[in-house]
Amino acid sequence: MFRISVLSIALLLGGCASITGSQTQPISVQTTQGSMIISGATCTLSNDAGKWFLKTPGSVTVKKSTGDMTVECIKSDVSGRENVVSKANTNVWGNILIGGLIGYAVDRNSGAGFDYPESVTIKLSPGGAGAIAGAARAHRASPTASGRP
Repeated sequence: MFRISVLSIALLLGGCASITGSQTQPISVQTTQGSMIISGATCTLSNDAGKWFLKTPGSVTVKKSTGDMTVECIKSDVSGRENVVSKANTNVWGNILIGGLIGYAVDRNSGAGFDYPESVTIKLSPGGAGAIAGAARAHRASPTASGRP
């Protein structure tokens, strides 16, 4: 009877992504402009679990999350931004079948049941996210920003 209990527990826990999976994963980032690969862009990867930095082409280990990740890259006068979707991996589906809502809740909170793509390509352009942020800063600093002519 003891053997059956131990085997049953092992099978139940085997589907749990928090036990069998990792709460972190590496992501590679490269940047392009047109058809050319651009090296040396500074990138920030962020989700609700943290913020990570790299120079392209490069790789960084991020903490997984159920939330999407934003990747922003800038080099000189070009920049780009991409939203990277977090998707449930196969471990989480097994856990839903075996562990039900409790197992799913654990995987969801730890992020272990979700993955981002292994690599991301950010398309840089002169009017990218960095240019937009720069324009917003310039607008706030201008004397007409208060509504006076």
